[in-house]
Amino acid sequence: MEGAKNDRKDLFETVAIPKAVATLCIPTIISSLVMVLYNLADTYFVGILNDPVQNAAVTLAGPVLLAFNAVNNLFGVGSSSMMSRALGRKDYDTVYRSSAFGFYCALGCGVLFSVICTIGKIPLLALLGADEVTANATAGYIRWTVTCGAVPAILNVVMAYMVRSEGASFHASVGTMSGCLLNIVLDPIFILPWGFNMGAAGAGLATFISNCVACAYFFVLLYVRRKSTYVCIRPDKFCLNSAIVLGVFGVGIPASIQNLLNVTGITILNNFTSAFGADAVAAMGITQKIYMVPMYVCMGISQGIMPLVSYNFSSGNHKRMKSTIIFAGSISIGFVVMAALFLFVGADTVVRLFMNNDTIIAYGVRFMRGFCLGLPFLCMDFLAVGVFQALGYGINALIFAIMRKIVLEIPALYVLNHIFPLYGIAYAQFVAELVLAVSAVIVLLRIFRKLAMQGTKSE
Repeated sequence: MEGAKNDRKDLFETVAIPKAVATLCIPTIISSLVMVLYNLADTYFVGILNDPVQNAAVTLAGPVLLAFNAVNNLFGVGSSSMMSRALGRKDYDTVYRSSAFGFYCALGCGVLFSVICTIGKIPLLALLGADEVTANATAGYIRWTVTCGAVPAILNVVMAYMVRSEGASFHASVGTMSGCLLNIVLDPIFILPWGFNMGAAGAGLATFISNCVACAYFFVLLYVRRKSTYVCIRPDKFCLNSAIVLGVFGVGIPASIQNLLNVTGITILNNFTSAFGADAVAAMGITQKIYMVPMYVCMGISQGIMPLVSYNFSSGNHKRMKSTIIFAGSISIGFVVMAALFLFVGADTVVRLFMNNDTIIAYGVRFMRGFCLGLPFLCMDFLAVGVFQALGYGINALIFAIMRKIVLEIPALYVLNHIFPLYGIAYAQFVAELVLAVSAVIVLLRIFRKLAMQGTKSE
């Protein structure tokens, strides 16, 4: 027990920064990429059916699944940030109570999410942009992923955040990957004609089963490591202590609002796209899934360093914290620039892998090249928001979320779609992320300067 805890302490305090970042980020990035593969698997295997309606159903239901992240961020990001900062202060009771609070609140929200979406299925489908052609297929996908699957989908992500908060990034990633890899195996069995021939609904069933398996992994992990882990889901540790509630919500609510705004933006984008037919919607869905690959790598880096940043911030080792952020940023920007160039040049080939339909490929190439322009700036924004969440600066993260969607991206969607119908919407994110990347650099430099001044005064 003590040996495992000492190893985690060394990781946070003394291990060389490149090695510490690699230890935390590589498993997180791999699990993020596996999650992308599992998202791509739905699109790929449904695409084999060569039925734009089934492919459009997976795309239209996407915002509902992304809305799960509002709960994941509220209680996963919020509680994990609270836990890592408490570990830095050696306040272990707060660590236990923060994890129990996050777990049981996530469980309750998952049940509530499932009930509300099931009761309000008809208006929900209309809100997502489904019409008489795509409504049945979309409803079939939502039946498994939301009505049955909201609780396991939310819990397995929240528990991964908690496990990662104490430096056990490998175990967090194994849990996430176990579900994702199973989903990839089950997709063709449930979707394709040689299997159960369920189409989009089969993709939803595969996702539900996979999330249940991932949840089971984390429950077994916490039981096996019950004497060495700081993650606690014992009911007696759950409490509504104001310091814990405010600490979790202070980071979690801005992160949750950020996600809800992301869902709003994607819903608006899909509604604009749906006006041009199922082919355009299918192409947009394929483009978004491909775009997730470099995006999730950047997200994996920003999430992976959060425990290291939180711990060293709370323990007062600001020099190590700053070096971690700079090192992670240089890696993230270098990777994403190369990825953007590859996708821009090879857009036709990449889109063709998912559906060999000339109309959809033509749409997809134009969409992909527009999205690629924003990637280098997106990674800087992700890094800044991850740092804000790690430091407990929830208000900074909230301001960035409002700027990204309400002030910049959503208005840009309307303006660019009006000027360049359909194709203009692919460039809205580039407009938003360019402004935010500049803002991110400015704010991070101010934080570094402020901490340096505090360190000088304390000396």
